[in-house]
Order: sequence, then C-alpha cells, then structure tokens
Amino acid sequence: MHAVIELNTVTKQYDSLVAVDDVSLSVKTGEYFALLGPNGAGKTTIVRMLLDFTRPTSGTMAINGLSSADPAARTAIGYLAENHHIPDSLSGWQYLRRCADLLDMSKHAAETQCRRIIELIGMHEREHTKAGTYSKGMIQRFGLGAALLGDPKLLILDEPTSGLDPIGIREIRLLLESLKHQGMTILLNSHLLSEVEKICDTVAIMNHGRLLVKDTISAIVKDGDTLEDVFVRLVRG
Repeated sequence: MHAVIELNTVTKQYDSLVAVDDVSLSVKTGEYFALLGPNGAGKTTIVRMLLDFTRPTSGTMAINGLSSADPAARTAIGYLAENHHIPDSLSGWQYLRRCADLLDMSKHAAETQCRRIIELIGMHEREHTKAGTYSKGMIQRFGLGAALLGDPKLLILDEPTSGLDPIGIREIRLLLESLKHQGMTILLNSHLLSEVEKICDTVAIMNHGRLLVKDTISAIVKDGDTLEDVFVRLVRG
C-alpha cells in the first residue's frame, strides 16, 4: 500500500533540546494514524515539520513522495491546528468562503464546496450566525470543515477535541468516522486515548522525542488491556 507520509531517521534539535530523536515511521493511504505521547514527547514538532513550519535537523520527511519542504507536497493536505479560532465577527459561512478564497477557488466551486461541507459537519442551521455565539465544538467543526476545502487526501489534526465537552468530543469523532468511509488518510495528534482507540487503525507512542512503539491498535492492545494501559506502561518504562 502506498505511503502518504514517510519519516526516515528524523531528528529535530533546538540548542541542547532534542525534540525528535531519530524517528522513522510511515502512514499508508486510507490509514487513521495517531501520534500519542505526553506533553513534550515530540508529536507537535513532527506535525510542524510535516507542514514545513520548521525543518528537521537531520533525516528526511516526505508526503506522497515529495519532500515536506516542497510547497507542492502540501497541496494535498488539510490542517486543523490545536487552538483553532474564528473571528467573532464572522459567520461560519463567511469563514469558509474566506478560506476558499485563499485556495484561489472560483466562486462557483467555493460555494458548492462550502454548501457540501456545511451539510457534512452538520452546521446547516447555524452557518449564518456569528462565530461569537458558537460553542467550542461548533468552532472545531467549522475548523475541520475549512481543512476539508479543496478535497485534500490527507488531514493533519492537532488535538481536534482539545477543550471540548463529552458531547463535542463525540460529534468530532462521528464526523471523523464518516470521513473514514470516503478513503481519507488522517494523522491525528491527540491525548484522548479512549477516542483514538475507537477510530484509529495504527498508533505511534512517543516519549522524550523517541518512538517507543508503532503498530496497529489490534496488535498492541491485548489480553483485556486498553490503549491507555499500554500507553502508561510504555511511557513509565
């Protein structure tokens, strides 16, 4: 199966701090892949390098066979940042249309995609109200909707359920599950292990910049354990 993301002996160092330490892994087409680890494990640094916000000190990173430093590699990516925000003065519809304009879509293509995405994220009754009235879950849904503009083949989601209540978490999970049936590939950076276990195929567990294990959930969660049990054992050593 084709590898959408490939990391080969990647290291990222900031002065004396080694944020990512000789990590190699791959994410295959259609796979739901989770990066797991405590704060400071190196997960967000990997995401930032894939998006070319920063570059590896050594090693290589590729997206669909192109270097992550190549702007062409990012044309197939939709990205949702951890602390996503929509200006209070904009409606969800206005926000999506502005994001579509940044992608240089025609007016017809932009409006067609925005209408389809609003239905997909279940916000068709609130798309014209101001974002200042939205819950955190609604903000995240519109953020995910913006990431879906342009029909990306790969979604990179950095803590998409951060700060959400249980209802908001469930809404995002159900939305991600619906995308799975469309062949989307997702790289998910999350602390919420119970949700990861429900929707992801494969996990990479990191600590102090090092990769501790990378395998399918079915391979590492056995004998009545949960993903949380495995995670705690590995991180505590």
